[in-house]
Amino acid sequence: MKALGYYLSIPFIYVLSALPFPLLYAISDVLFLVLYYIIGYRKNITATNLRNAFPEKSDAEIQTIIIKYYRHLCDIILETFKLLGMRRSELTKRCRIINYELYFDILSGQRSIIVALGHQGNWEWLGAATATRGDGPLQVIYKPLSNPYFDGLMKKIRSRFGATPIPDKDVLRQMIATKGSLSTTAFISDQTPPPDHAFWINFLNQDTPVFIGTEKLARRLNYPVLFAAMRKVKRGYYEVEVLRVCDEPAESDPGSITTAHTRLLEEQIIKQPETWLWSHRRWKHQRHNSKQ
Repeated sequence: MKALGYYLSIPFIYVLSALPFPLLYAISDVLFLVLYYIIGYRKNITATNLRNAFPEKSDAEIQTIIIKYYRHLCDIILETFKLLGMRRSELTKRCRIINYELYFDILSGQRSIIVALGHQGNWEWLGAATATRGDGPLQVIYKPLSNPYFDGLMKKIRSRFGATPIPDKDVLRQMIATKGSLSTTAFISDQTPPPDHAFWINFLNQDTPVFIGTEKLARRLNYPVLFAAMRKVKRGYYEVEVLRVCDEPAESDPGSITTAHTRLLEEQIIKQPETWLWSHRRWKHQRHNSKQ
């Protein structure tokens, strides 16, 4: 019965993807009421994360961010489904990379690229919008979902405009196998790693474990590292600025790349806090004998 429920829900997602944006956002408004007021999805986690990250803000300010966050969360859920039925021209209009020439200049110099980004703005649109440019293969690293039906759906969404989803366990093998050809590999850098194999840094006023794998691969392959800073302009519209992190990773100091892209993400969150994934259990681990 559970599997049947998943099968029935997927056609409904395709129906959602065909809806015009005004109707899609009207559904998002209803979803917000259900998710926030009726279900109360992870409200305590979200509130705790925000209070710890912004101790200087009043309760009223925190509550304002929480409401904005849940409205944004509902928007990006439906925006992600919309990728199934979205035209290429509409995507590039709604998710604009404002300084793409930096990205193109590196590729034209015959060097592959690693891009770090966070769960900020609409990261699924960012991957799709980058893939639409067609300047070499785009590999998007992802953690497979436990449910095979939705995992297959998300792979279809992520690959629709030309990106290649790569399971996180296969990333090293895939990058070494494709070293001889130009490519871009995108890593979401703010997921939570095991504490004993993490790089620890003060992030949003909290001791935070960060994946070091992005840096290790960059140093091993000497691929330039960029950071994609995403800003929500208004509902349904985003701008992305590509920022330099490190041009010569093989010559960088250990930890410097991870520190740099984590600081860039922190800056973006502070500027527009409601667009980051606050309901994630980002600080569930504490430091003990971690490796730096």
